[in-house]
Amino acid sequence: MAGFKEHVKAFYFEVILSPYRCPQCQGPLRMTDTSKCSCACGNIFDPTLEFQKSACCGTKLVRRTYHYACSHCHEVVPSHYIFDERVFDKEYFREMMQEHRRRVRQEREEMKKFLAESRSGTLFLTEEPRLESLDGFVQDLEAFIQSQPHVPLDSGFEPKSIFNMDRYRSHILSCLPNQGVRFSDIAQVDENIRRDKAWRFITLVFMQNDRLIDLAQEGDNIWVQRVQNEAHA
Repeated sequence: MAGFKEHVKAFYFEVILSPYRCPQCQGPLRMTDTSKCSCACGNIFDPTLEFQKSACCGTKLVRRTYHYACSHCHEVVPSHYIFDERVFDKEYFREMMQEHRRRVRQEREEMKKFLAESRSGTLFLTEEPRLESLDGFVQDLEAFIQSQPHVPLDSGFEPKSIFNMDRYRSHILSCLPNQGVRFSDIAQVDENIRRDKAWRFITLVFMQNDRLIDLAQEGDNIWVQRVQNEAHA
């Protein structure tokens, strides 16, 4: 059975590559690995990115972490050049996000209950607070304040980069399709890769707190999805 499947697979790739030729030498092509085809001239490339276009917008595809997508509307597109491809399951992630929202609501209710039960009683002050009454507190506070380095106003010091959360928020919303997107697939804004990754993550946390998006762990990645009306979720 395994041998028959390999023959079917080889025949399938032979048929589907037959209309195309190597972009460099016009020679015949053959599949050599997952998402890779090669020519006798040594040219190796991804046939999905080279030959296939999206049915929705008629544009070239881009490769994501686990799938291909339309470069214009970001809709997931199954590849013609992967045998037994695991197609992106929208229904699975929809159910996953609903379960995630349910857990978030439950955790919030539990936190509210915990805070209400642990709240201390009312503090009545019978006299004006005096910092001097705390032994050594004033001296320690002054020493702490004076320990901070002073930067003169005319020193010319300027931060190399300023975090603009509104800019990141607008950018994330602009590239967030209705079905959601993985954190690693959100395009970079700042030229510094590590700094940009941190700022994107911070913005997502605040956006989730504002109920603009939902975040869910997906292995080593994070799934990002717009918050929808619960009645239509």
